[in-house]
Amino acid sequence: MPGPGKPFAPGQSANPAGRPKGSRGKAALALEKLFDGEAEAIGRRAITLAKQGDGAALRLCLDRIYPVRRDRPVTFELPPIESSNDLTKATRALLDAVAEGEITPSEAEAIGQVVKTHILAIETHDLAQRVAELEAGENGAKNERA
Repeated sequence: MPGPGKPFAPGQSANPAGRPKGSRGKAALALEKLFDGEAEAIGRRAITLAKQGDGAALRLCLDRIYPVRRDRPVTFELPPIESSNDLTKATRALLDAVAEGEITPSEAEAIGQVVKTHILAIETHDLAQRVAELEAGENGAKNERA
């Protein structure tokens, strides 16, 4: 029960939907608008300043123009996954890629989650097919008895 001056119980929000993930505030949108179309000119000026010895100007501008990428495309050989039986081949390929330095452990973990989702989709599809076959067989048996 909420206390005095606290209209909501602990864990209950006044706005449960909240701000959508990824939405940007007015300040971020204003900065984006300010830099829009000027990135090339700012980049050129930053390079000029950097050549003159102003490393801070270069760093500041380039951080805005070319932000650090959080992810990168990952390319390595992953065997096809047609059923849950193929899962061990896929995880072996992930382990080998990490061991050989082709991908990082965190990249392997992310790819593993994608593989896990794919296997779940395959298993769900297979289960739905099996249920449909069982129901069809049961209906056929009922018709023969009738």
